[in-house]
Amino acid sequence: MEEAQMILPRTGIGLDVHAYASEDNPRPLWLGGLLWEGERGLAGHSDGDPVAHAAADALFSAAGIGDLGTHFGTDRPEFAGASGVTLLAEAARIVRAAGFEIGNVAVQFVANRPKFGPRRQESQEVLSAAAEASVSVTATTSDGLGFTGRAEGISAIATALVYPRQPGHIG
Repeated sequence: MEEAQMILPRTGIGLDVHAYASEDNPRPLWLGGLLWEGERGLAGHSDGDPVAHAAADALFSAAGIGDLGTHFGTDRPEFAGASGVTLLAEAARIVRAAGFEIGNVAVQFVANRPKFGPRRQESQEVLSAAAEASVSVTATTSDGLGFTGRAEGISAIATALVYPRQPGHIG
């Protein structure tokens, strides 16, 4: 009789940081998959959404298949200006193509603005639809400390849980 093999989940971590765009080269703020009208945008190769980017990076980390730069790096002109939601959806597709299913992704970003609470549910719905899996988002400040406290940019850290479709699959 053959022993049943356990399907073990894998976790990954993603981190993304973007500085605010310069005053002479303003950009819209995309954060958590949402456009924030009237807020100063972030610099970046794509839309600069650190929440969506950290989520995608955590998925790649969990599956052991590289990182955001591997798949969507600045050397890839087709991703210039790309939506973070599009990148997250593509990351989820790549992870699934590598033989994994997505359990969930949790993201926390650090910033003084914008006030996130009123749009949390909307953000989570947009990101969850892109990943085709549960994505939760929380926000905090750094109490005036560091580059986020000085309002120089926004950082986000994410964790992801994936599991192989087949027992013994290690990616």
